[in-house]
Amino acid sequence: MWLPLLGLLLLGAPGKGAGHGEDERRPTPCEVCKYLSLELQETLAQSARSKEVLDSGKRKRRIQYNTSETRLAEALETVCEQFLHYSVHTERPGSLRYAKGQSQTMNTLKNLVNKGVKVDLGIPLELWDEPSVEVTQLKQQCETMLEQFEAVLEDWYFHHQETALAAFLCEGHVLAPGEKGCLSEVWTGRKGDEGAQEEEEEEETMKQPSPPTRHAAHDPGEL
Repeated sequence: MWLPLLGLLLLGAPGKGAGHGEDERRPTPCEVCKYLSLELQETLAQSARSKEVLDSGKRKRRIQYNTSETRLAEALETVCEQFLHYSVHTERPGSLRYAKGQSQTMNTLKNLVNKGVKVDLGIPLELWDEPSVEVTQLKQQCETMLEQFEAVLEDWYFHHQETALAAFLCEGHVLAPGEKGCLSEVWTGRKGDEGAQEEEEEEETMKQPSPPTRHAAHDPGEL
């Protein structure tokens, strides 16, 4: 059986299919900032309990890793790479279209293939799980935003971790008043959606500010 592909299913496909679907679009600054904030807080939370002690190399001062500039630099270096694990869930509205895990659309297509239906996306089957054009743009815009607002992120890390990063960065510095709508969009989950549980957990992380940490008095340039 041959299935030349329904227009709707093409929208979430990777590679060139996702680049030319009528629903394909560029991520908005709000969406980029929202998920950058979520991923950075998630990355920092993973190392928050580290007891490693660093030698600053100056005046024999020792600094706790979890309050160091090194910890922040390592998180910033990898945070945008996390977007390559995202998929475009075209069945969801607004910023909720971006989530880790396989989209409902792709799950449907793979089930058809497993049943012997020939589905033509215009790309080989082994490339179906590659990041889509839209996801690649999300990563690229994340990298650009990091460069533009690195000083703001450092200020939050060293002085304002009691404030949720999305509020401090996105609402306070990146977005204009009319651009903040996506920050209030929360996925409530859907039975059968493989990305629902994982995204719901991440949304809860985003709502909560990072646990405040006591920072040793030091000059960030010492590390």
